[in-house]
Amino acid sequence: MSRTRIHNLSISLDGFATGEPQSLEAPFGHAGQRLHEWMFRTRTWAQHMGTGDGAAPSGSVGLDDAFAERHGTGFGAEIMGANKFGPPGWQDDPAWEGWWGPNPPFHTPTFVLTHRPRPPLEKEGGTTFHFLDVSPAEALATAREAAAGADVRIGGGPTVVRDFLSAGLVDHMHLVQVPVVLGRGVRVWDGLEALEDAYEIEAVSSPSGVTHLTFTRRDGA
Repeated sequence: MSRTRIHNLSISLDGFATGEPQSLEAPFGHAGQRLHEWMFRTRTWAQHMGTGDGAAPSGSVGLDDAFAERHGTGFGAEIMGANKFGPPGWQDDPAWEGWWGPNPPFHTPTFVLTHRPRPPLEKEGGTTFHFLDVSPAEALATAREAAAGADVRIGGGPTVVRDFLSAGLVDHMHLVQVPVVLGRGVRVWDGLEALEDAYEIEAVSSPSGVTHLTFTRRDGA
């Protein structure tokens, strides 16, 4: 069976994966881009955004890049929450088609969890957004069928990640702890007491100042 994986989810020292208030102008609220600066400096990000020059790609290599690269490997479908697809209130705008323009970076069936579904939205590059009002388990079953044996990525935001962890549906998770304190926003850890009992956990510090945390589900957990 395919695995359910989370990659490159950045959190602050106090556990917040986004700040507040979120808006069209500030997708991550008062956090800005501080949680993601480590990733923007990697070669994987430069290639993803087309900022390299081909002969001599820009961006750093090393530990951070090795982790960033795994974000795009082996997936056949993605699940995300409504707050990742758009700013608060996007459901009221029939013209809203996500943050990513005509060719989103997913290139797979992508399932958006929302209490206000709309018809599927087909984009360039193999991405089709499907809007579902279902439980995490039902969403995962649908995504696995679409993934055709490949893994399913839980793309965020933190509320969706927390819901899938609470339901015991995550096989592998990669978090990046960034040395900033946000103080407010949306935390990953709330309600997940003793999560460590179900996972083997490894922490690796990077010269960039971030710490990569990997959670791999224990056999039988």
